[in-house]
Amino acid sequence: MGYFNIALIVCFITFAVLPSISQAQNTPQDYLNAHNAARRQVGVGPMRWDNRLAAFAQNYANKRAGDCRMQHSGGPYGENLAAAFPQLNAAGAVKMWVDEKQWYNYNSNTCQAGKVCGHYTQVVWRNSVRLGCARVRCNNGWYFITCNYDPRGNMNGQRPFLALEHQPDFDSKLELPIDV
Repeated sequence: MGYFNIALIVCFITFAVLPSISQAQNTPQDYLNAHNAARRQVGVGPMRWDNRLAAFAQNYANKRAGDCRMQHSGGPYGENLAAAFPQLNAAGAVKMWVDEKQWYNYNSNTCQAGKVCGHYTQVVWRNSVRLGCARVRCNNGWYFITCNYDPRGNMNGQRPFLALEHQPDFDSKLELPIDV
């Protein structure tokens, strides 16, 4: 086998593997793992992947690929957006949103003045149980990620989660009266 043939095979393998490597950190499970890790920290149950939400997210992400503009879809779901250059994956996007935790005050149920924390509260919103996300590379080289949540979170007057001290102890045994 000649040098040219070996080089051609190496190039073919490289280009065949690269898309799967870049997708390797953007699977539904990658999005779920990052979201559910943040939710566990505040005692909220896990989300599950929803293909209907993922299709909605992909459709909207495809529309943003031309300019990568951070503009919400206005759809019927809760929504978080992220964009970054030169790379952005599922864990990175969710980390950006969860990092807003520092600006959220549970006691007042508000964000610190001049700060944003609504992306974080959407991630941990206890009533949001279905998740669908999508990622595109924009024409300008940036990556755009959108995640959609159902039911939507950030409802006025409601808290995203119950403070841990107000949650029932699910590890303790429930004692029921016994009829003899």
